Amino acid sequence: MKNLILTTAVLALTAGAALADGHGVVRMGTEGAYPPYNFLNDAGEVDGFERHLGDELCLRAELTCEWVTNEWDSIIPNLVSGNYDTIIAGMSVTDERMEVIAFSEQYTLPDPSSFLTMNDATDLTTGVIAAQSGTIQAAYIASTGATLLEFATPDETVAAVKNGEADAVLADKSFLLPIAEADAELSLVTQEVMIGGGIGIGMRQSDTELKAKFDAAIMSMKADGTLNALIAEWLPEAGLFE
Repeated sequence: MKNLILTTAVLALTAGAALADGHGVVRMGTEGAYPPYNFLNDAGEVDGFERHLGDELCLRAELTCEWVTNEWDSIIPNLVSGNYDTIIAGMSVTDERMEVIAFSEQYTLPDPSSFLTMNDATDLTTGVIAAQSGTIQAAYIASTGATLLEFATPDETVAAVKNGEADAVLADKSFLLPIAEADAELSLVTQEVMIGGGIGIGMRQSDTELKAKFDAAIMSMKADGTLNALIAEWLPEAGLFE
């Protein structure tokens, strides 16, 4: 166990040193399972809003980047241990997460969270509500009178509603809307919830130089309108930066 801990620490320090002196490849970590933010296309490559955003940010920051995928439930621990250098995976900025990692400037405003159900009469205050584990939606449900049913992946939360395990699922509206439009049995509830502080790139707290580069790139995309253009293309339900 001590050897494992030491190896993890060396990996993290090595990654940070490589980035600090301008060498090495920045590994962009994402889930690859949360469209339209990130998903794997038919060629098995990372695609979606965050792929296009991340590629543009790396270009503006003059960084050489590569994409890797990781399951959501271990995405923060594997960042901290040095398996990749960023999290760009629809991760909302929260105080709890900021105790462990740093975040870039937000690249989206808070996205409305919506309930998806097969029964419009579902009581969202006392029913069984599915959510992906480790998300702001799961934390929100846990704070209410509803029963939280957690799953490792977003697809499993939707399946739980369809097979009767859950009365509804709570997730980002941008994720749930295309699902509702494609399946006549499912519908979005009018009630929406505004939670989270917008989405940013997660990084190790020690990678201050990398954070500064991504912050500058995000601000330049906000200033010239290209970030709003990407948001309008991929996340039509999300707000735009003024």
